[in-house]
Amino acid sequence: MSDKGIWEKVLEKIADKIDIQTYHTWFNPTVFLGLKDNILSVKVPNRLFEEWLSEKYSQVIKESLDELGYGEFKVSFVSGKPISTEPMVMKSPKSKVKRLTFGDSSQMNPKYTFESFVVGDCNEFAHAAAQSVCKNPAKNFNPLYIFGGVGLGKTHLMHAIGFSTMQNCPHLKVSYLPSERFMNELISSIRHDKTQEFRELYRSIDVLLVDDIQFIAGKDRTQEEFFHTFNHLFDSQKQIVISCDCHPRELPKFHERLQSRFEWGLLADIKPPKLETKIAILHKKAELQNVALQPNVAMFIAGKIRSNIRELEGCLNRLIAFSSLTGREIDMELAKEVLTDVISDEMRVVTIPRIQEFIADHYKLKVTQLKSKGNAQRIAFPRQIAMYLSKKLTNASLPKIGSKFGGKHHSTVLHSIRKIEDLRKKDRAFHKLINSFIESLT
Repeated sequence: MSDKGIWEKVLEKIADKIDIQTYHTWFNPTVFLGLKDNILSVKVPNRLFEEWLSEKYSQVIKESLDELGYGEFKVSFVSGKPISTEPMVMKSPKSKVKRLTFGDSSQMNPKYTFESFVVGDCNEFAHAAAQSVCKNPAKNFNPLYIFGGVGLGKTHLMHAIGFSTMQNCPHLKVSYLPSERFMNELISSIRHDKTQEFRELYRSIDVLLVDDIQFIAGKDRTQEEFFHTFNHLFDSQKQIVISCDCHPRELPKFHERLQSRFEWGLLADIKPPKLETKIAILHKKAELQNVALQPNVAMFIAGKIRSNIRELEGCLNRLIAFSSLTGREIDMELAKEVLTDVISDEMRVVTIPRIQEFIADHYKLKVTQLKSKGNAQRIAFPRQIAMYLSKKLTNASLPKIGSKFGGKHHSTVLHSIRKIEDLRKKDRAFHKLINSFIESLT
């Protein structure tokens, strides 16, 4: 067997021990360099890979070597290019050494990759734009401005862009940072009379990823500095990616010239996920933790958390932790018990508008369609289900329910209820579906 074959065999063993997503993220990009003095030298894209593989996967690598009979070998990872700028060392007037560590990629979370990002109607465009930027930095969309509400996956996409760019273009200098850090580093550079070094550092970056730009609202000096940094990078054909919680024009206390520049490239918004996407996200997150999540439990959690993916993941993590500590299976009973205080009282109250929103999400409709006069089957049937649930889960009268669905006559509501009841008796699969709706809503 050639020396290169040894590392290939090690990789095969590792692939059997970890999930496929982790393998593709961290081990697939490795390249065998050589074997000398029982040291296997392996090239990795950057220093983040070098540190992460050495710290997090040393045990699984050692086990794989032992199983192959190469227990005496050790693996040395060699990064092709540092991913962060070295700290600037400066002497104060008192000759004490101070360190200013400027923006780098070490703050990026290895879990936030494109592979672990669940794509749905709510984020499909932003996801496609982000991937396009990684393939051709500064060639397709510059700047790329990703915006949307809290906890919808903007930061996940920002990190994914960083990791993917470093893999596709290891020669580029990639820097990720929250906007607050940019401001704090500027303040620190001013205090230590190192503004010029600060400018040179940021203007030497090839791909600048700035998260949550809204946090420098009202900070005139920071906006001024960022404006000039933006101009320099843009003119030098360097990629800029910005995330924010709102459209550029809606940014409060922001210089108009900055708002205008944010619109030069591509604006990609992320909307709250629909029920189907939320369920897919829960299953993906559970899969990454090697946890089997029952469909009715996923639907229950997705139905309770209306829009925030961060809260969705938080509920799942809490459920998994409780199950691990108590040894209990993750089922509907445990979910309701563990998440009782997480779900707000408002969410537990079943109302007709909430039922309408839930059913519209599930059947990929708009609430206005459920209230419309349209009788197409794809609208009429979900409307009948929503009317049935409104009668079963609320105290509303038939006329009241009819009024909430665009002024339908109470006889129409009664017909809908009887039809759904009849279908539940005849169709076992449909009966289970309605039960899952009820469990998610209550």
